[in-house]
Amino acid sequence: MRFSLAATLFAAAVAAQAAPQRPAITGVSHLAVYTSNPAATEDYYVHVVGAAKAADPENAKGVRYMINATQFVEVLPLPAGEGKNRMDHTAYKTTDAEGMRAYLAAKGWKTPAKVMSGSDGSKWFDVQDPEGYKVEFVQPPASAAKVNAPEVLGRHVIHVGVIVHDRAKEDTFYRGLLGFRPYWYGGMQDNKVEWVSQQTPDSHDWLEYMVVGGPGTGIPASMSQETAGVLNHISIGVVSVDKTFQMLKASNRLQGRHDDAPKMGRDGKVQLNLYDPDSTRVEVMNFRATEKPCCSAFTAEDPSPAE
Repeated sequence: MRFSLAATLFAAAVAAQAAPQRPAITGVSHLAVYTSNPAATEDYYVHVVGAAKAADPENAKGVRYMINATQFVEVLPLPAGEGKNRMDHTAYKTTDAEGMRAYLAAKGWKTPAKVMSGSDGSKWFDVQDPEGYKVEFVQPPASAAKVNAPEVLGRHVIHVGVIVHDRAKEDTFYRGLLGFRPYWYGGMQDNKVEWVSQQTPDSHDWLEYMVVGGPGTGIPASMSQETAGVLNHISIGVVSVDKTFQMLKASNRLQGRHDDAPKMGRDGKVQLNLYDPDSTRVEVMNFRATEKPCCSAFTAEDPSPAE
């Protein structure tokens, strides 16, 4: 009896050691969006955002607008019949793309048979989250090329936001399987949760659920393309949004749709919203809160310029 119990415990320990471990998820990699007007979109990301245009190793038809060496906005041609949607996928950095693929496969998540490799040395694969969004995991190249973007608004993408219908369902993937950590939640009213932020497990970057509620997935039928672009968004961190706004005004870079002035967010952080020609929002946000947040306290450290 004792031998049988010892053998069982030993077998369980061996199985636990053999199971793939989750590699580190070290922050946001990029947001991939569609464009219906590539020239106007290039003007926006290069001259308003100040990003550096680069080739896209993942898609020959795409373009990258680099914020730093490993974070960017990927712009793809608008597929025929796409309707109101302008978001293709969100993406997170990992230290080991193949290890992440093996980990998810071992947990029963549907994964591709292998990772993809790019001419820049990067590796990646994508899966679908519980609401059907494409989520990509990117292993950056060992020596990422330096980015020449002296006028970029900020040098750190601190979060991405996506429309979510069922918060609990999404949590089974992001929190339960991937280990994302609570950061903050709130809404326009103190008693209504509309935004739920959770940081990646090995960085201070975060994913923000833009909770719309109700059945279904994706963009609700009654929602406009403009509103969908507000919700599906990317955020660049800065030390001072006010100073960034003054710089944009002085250099005549406030073009297209944008906020008239910076405003205080419900999380106590100052922000400025800019919109690309297809209405995808680029939110410029202070790294740190300067007022007390509504609804909940922050439960993790803020990102910083040094990350």
